[in-house]
Parts: sequence; structure tokens; C-alpha cells
Amino acid sequence: MNTGSDYQAVMARQNRIMRDSVGIDYAQYALGALAFDYERLLSDTGYELDMARDIQSRTAVGDTPLVELHNLTAVVRTLARPGRGARIFVKDEAANPSGSFKDRRASISVHEAKRRGFAGVAAATSGNYGAAVASQAAKAGLRCIIVQEAVDSRGVAQPEIAEKTRACEAYGAEVIRLSVGPELFYMFLRVLEETGYFNASLYTPYSIVGIETLGYELALQTTERAGRLPDVVVTTHAGGGNVTGTARGLLKAGSHATCMVAASVDLQGLHMASDHDFNRKSFTTGHTGFSIPFTTWPDRADVPRNAARPLRYIDRFVTVTQGEVFYVTQALAELEGLERGPAGNTSLAAAFVIARELDQQQTVVVQETEYTGAGKHPLAQLNLARELGIEVCRGDPRLGKPGSSIVIPAHPEQLAVVDVDLEQLRRSYLRNALDTLAPGTALTTDDVRFLAEDTRSSTGHVQEMIDDNR
Repeated sequence: MNTGSDYQAVMARQNRIMRDSVGIDYAQYALGALAFDYERLLSDTGYELDMARDIQSRTAVGDTPLVELHNLTAVVRTLARPGRGARIFVKDEAANPSGSFKDRRASISVHEAKRRGFAGVAAATSGNYGAAVASQAAKAGLRCIIVQEAVDSRGVAQPEIAEKTRACEAYGAEVIRLSVGPELFYMFLRVLEETGYFNASLYTPYSIVGIETLGYELALQTTERAGRLPDVVVTTHAGGGNVTGTARGLLKAGSHATCMVAASVDLQGLHMASDHDFNRKSFTTGHTGFSIPFTTWPDRADVPRNAARPLRYIDRFVTVTQGEVFYVTQALAELEGLERGPAGNTSLAAAFVIARELDQQQTVVVQETEYTGAGKHPLAQLNLARELGIEVCRGDPRLGKPGSSIVIPAHPEQLAVVDVDLEQLRRSYLRNALDTLAPGTALTTDDVRFLAEDTRSSTGHVQEMIDDNR
């Protein structure tokens, strides 16, 4: 029974609200103080790969084309050493109903909501996922509410966020637009409790299973087109679901040797919960403000156990600058005739650099594209940046400073990537995990084994890190 709608009262009920709205008793998967049965959590959804692909095919999701970027590959080879310059492909996820790979994760969640008899679905997101949930809910005949962190305290919204609001409403969803701050999760909990809707969270196992089909398709299509499994797959990295689901799908297709590269826009120095900084970032997703926190502690999500566990799957983690993504976005349009939004072009900017490192017979696959529109276009974002006093100029993109200046490359040879130290992220993850424990809590062998799996480390190395932190 509800005992109040004030902030503290609602937050005190969050575990029950989440359990009721997702239908998963996460406690049954606990194996220790930190450990839980991750694979059973995913398998208990009942959605095997073939079943997920069948469900998606009924709503026109998936089976998107793999496009070879001949002209961008040619540019790469002019910059690379002789014999270098891998073929670049892109999985054109803009062909999905709402225009992004997020349709895949929404499709399984909405199907589950319909199967269980929920009257509607709800999601908290400022991104493409809201449009995907709204689109799939419309197809299923379910009502939909999207809770969106949309504006700063002056009521100013980024053009990209405003575009996503429009898309959600076009599919018939009700959009609750909030200013930046802690009220987002509180309001979302209230919506779930008051409506009884299904929580189509980005971080449930249903979401991850939906993305597995993307990795699986990608492996099959690359083999068909290039005669080999992909050597490198570059995935835009934010909350971790994109990396996790794609990597798991690749493994299910037998693509065990593929290097999984996570790519994020470097927004170091900007605080994602800051009203001042909210509109000073020209990217609403795929940036370090999400990717670093979720990599080093996945369970900061809106469910008790996040099914997106990126450190389990990342082989390499790189960052690119805002200016480089804008540059590659325009290059893709002018050289390949593909006008696509910024999220997938984050990984394309990284792929352009990584392809230079590889031999010409190798393949680099950009794992997704997204639709574009007036609000998503680089000019809209850059115009807002200028209005906020951010300098926009041409030159060495490494000289840009998030929130102060955006430097767009003057020549493609200026594109580069900066590698993120995965070992440092593993140590940060472990410190965050240990900080959740009550003083004096003893770790079991199951806990150590889980931490090793979650960080792709040996149990000995994990025990050594634990000893260093205690």
C-alpha cells in the first residue's frame, strides 16, 4: 500500500516498485554479498536468439543492411602505410522502424509487457530509446509514457532532445519533460507505481537479449560480404547495453576472435547532473559522462541488477572528440550519401582511425547508425553551442575543451583515438563494488569468481586488487 508521495517515501519503496514493474525477483539470483547468477538471469527470460529474431521480424525490427563504405575506406588507405587500411562496413540500424538499434531492445520488452497483460509501458530516457519504446508500444496496442530529462533551469533544450520529444509524441506516447536533476528517477518511480505499467528499462535482461540479434546478424553478414568474420567491431558506448548485447550476439555466431572496441565522445570536465553543463555538451549519449560511470559500476541503473556489464566484453576502449564526430558525420554524408545521426558516428570516427592500423584484407564494422533530423543535425547542435559562448573552429581536434570549445578537424589525418586504460577501470569497478558492502562483510569464493568474470580478470588478480583496497 502506498504510504506517501513525497521524495523520501517513494524512494523507500523503489525496490518493490521495480519488482512489480519488471516482474523479476532479482533476489533469487544472489550468490553472495556481491555475486549473482548473471547467465541464469538472462536465460530465465525464455527468449532464445531465434525466438528474439522471430519476435523482431513481426514488427519490422532487425535484418538491417550491412553497407560497405568504399569511399571512406579509400580515404583511409591514402593516409595509411602501404598494405594497411581495412575495409569499413556499417550496420545501417537507421532502417529500423523508429530509426535506431534501440528498436531491438524495445521490441522484446514491449512483447513481454503485452504477454504479461500490462496496459502500458514506461521508460526514463532522453534518447532514441524513448522513440523506440513508443513505436513498439504503438504496434502492440499498448499505452506509453516516456519520462525525459529535457531542459535546463531556463527551459532551454538541446535540439537533439527536442527532436526526440517530437518523435516520441509522434508515435502516440505521453512525454513528461523534466529539468536536469534528481527528480527524474523519483518521477519515473511515481509513474510506474501510479499507472501499473511495465518498466521497459534499458538495463533489464529483455533489453540485452534484444540487442544480441544485432551482433549475430552482423557476424553472418560480414562473413557473407567479406568472406570472414569481422576482425574489429566498434560500438558506441554509453550505458553498456550496446556493447554487452552486441558482443554476446557475436559470440553466439561463433565470432570469438573479433576485437570488441567501445567508443565514446570525450566529455571530460562536464558533469552530467549539472544544470550549467547540461546543454554545454553537444552529445546526449555515447559519451564518457555515461560510459565511464556505467563501466566502473553497472548497478547504478534503475533495476537492482544491471544486465549490461560492459567490462565483461570490452577488448579496447577509446575516446574521440566532439569535433571529430561532427567531421565524420559530414564526411559520411558527402562521400557515402548517408546522412545519419551522431551516436553511430561516434564509433565511425573511431573506426576510421582503427582501420588505418589494420591490413587491407581485414574488416572493421561500425555496429550501428541512427536516423537524423533537423534537431540531430550537427549544425543545430553547433548553433546552440555558439549561443552558449562555446567556440567552434577548425584545427587540431585535441585542442578542444568540452564545454568551452569544439575544434573540428581541418584534414582527415588529424583524426585520432585516445585509449582508456582498462586496468584502471577494473580497479575503479572493484573499489565501487567494495564500497557497497557493510563494514566487515566477508567475500565468498562465489563473490571473487563473479568479480573476476565481471572484469575479465583472473580470480588471483581480483584477490590481489581486493587486498590492495582493504
